[in-house]
Amino acid sequence: HVQLVESGGGSVQAGGSLRLSCVGSGDTIGRYCIGWFRQIPDKEREGVAVLDSVGSINYADSVRGRFTISKDDARNTLYLQMNSLKPEDTAMYYCAAQPGLKVVNNRKMYVKAENFDYWGQGTQVTVS
Repeated sequence: HVQLVESGGGSVQAGGSLRLSCVGSGDTIGRYCIGWFRQIPDKEREGVAVLDSVGSINYADSVRGRFTISKDDARNTLYLQMNSLKPEDTAMYYCAAQPGLKVVNNRKMYVKAENFDYWGQGTQVTVS
């Protein structure tokens, strides 16, 4: 199965941008439904964006129009471009993957953290 390692988090002022990366190893991420989740202490892990193996994409309403999910198959890497960041975007961001999972394109993100078996260690994003 795939192993995932996130990077790219950091501290940024409101209105700024960051790009998160999630590098896969051990398997090809293109075979998976792969996405980004975020979590703050004492809250459930919430979905941010997801991209399945046929290219269908969902975004959470809170990030639609500001965040863009994409992948580079040659680099086996998933990205999350985050623009117009807000303090409420502050969280630990996790990359997750699940084989065989499909989503309906251009829907509000509806898959949950419990639908994913493979996770990275997370990268912290702080917006002030």
